[in-house]
Amino acid sequence: MPPRRQIRIRDPRALDLPPPFRPVMLREAGDAFGHACAQAAALGGGALVSVGRFDRAELAVVLEPDEALASAWRALYAGMVALFDALAALAPAGKSIAVVWPDAIRVGGGLVGGGRVAWPEDVDDADVPPWLVFGAMIRTVSMTDEAGWRPSATALEDEGFADAGADRLVEGFARHLMRVTDHWRDAGFAPIASEYASRLERQDQDVHHAIGDNGDLLVTRSNGPVERRPLRPELAEPSWLNPGWGGSG
Repeated sequence: MPPRRQIRIRDPRALDLPPPFRPVMLREAGDAFGHACAQAAALGGGALVSVGRFDRAELAVVLEPDEALASAWRALYAGMVALFDALAALAPAGKSIAVVWPDAIRVGGGLVGGGRVAWPEDVDDADVPPWLVFGAMIRTVSMTDEAGWRPSATALEDEGFADAGADRLVEGFARHLMRVTDHWRDAGFAPIASEYASRLERQDQDVHHAIGDNGDLLVTRSNGPVERRPLRPELAEPSWLNPGWGGSG
């Protein structure tokens, strides 16, 4: 975790963020997700932390839920929809983008990163958390020293994203997250669940995906019984995160 003296507030003109988001920029060695979690109470809702890197877009946004943790963690789905839509807006024509439940994103069939959520450790599922952080990391450029980690990994540059720098992706994410959260507030979680399910990777056309009220994945095959996959255990560790270098891969 970088000390506070390494942190600077980016000039508001540097990132075009819609209200109520406020930019907080970390230096290249910073950890957006770790910093947002450690400083969430001081930063407050709407703080959007990002890291100045060229090889990946790394961001974390502080949220202030108004519901118990057992449903507030569904913010993962809102963040994933916003992340997907930000990528789709920058993608070359015809490029496939898909979410792999619950937290990973593939572009052109290759893993580029994903999202994650965290909250204070002492909060019970029935309590309203004082804050929740959604974080995301997307590989924009492949680095030579990453060879050998995961053959399925790719980067936006490799997939033909001509103008998808980290700043543009962060800005797009903020705009789409504002839309998604406004929709959630006005119409409830069901439309967000439907949007998320429509973005899931589908390898079998006979399989139908839906998201339950508590965030569990509901899978139905050819009018068979519904298979429930609990979300809660999946939140402990991001499926896409490569612990070897701190990125997706």
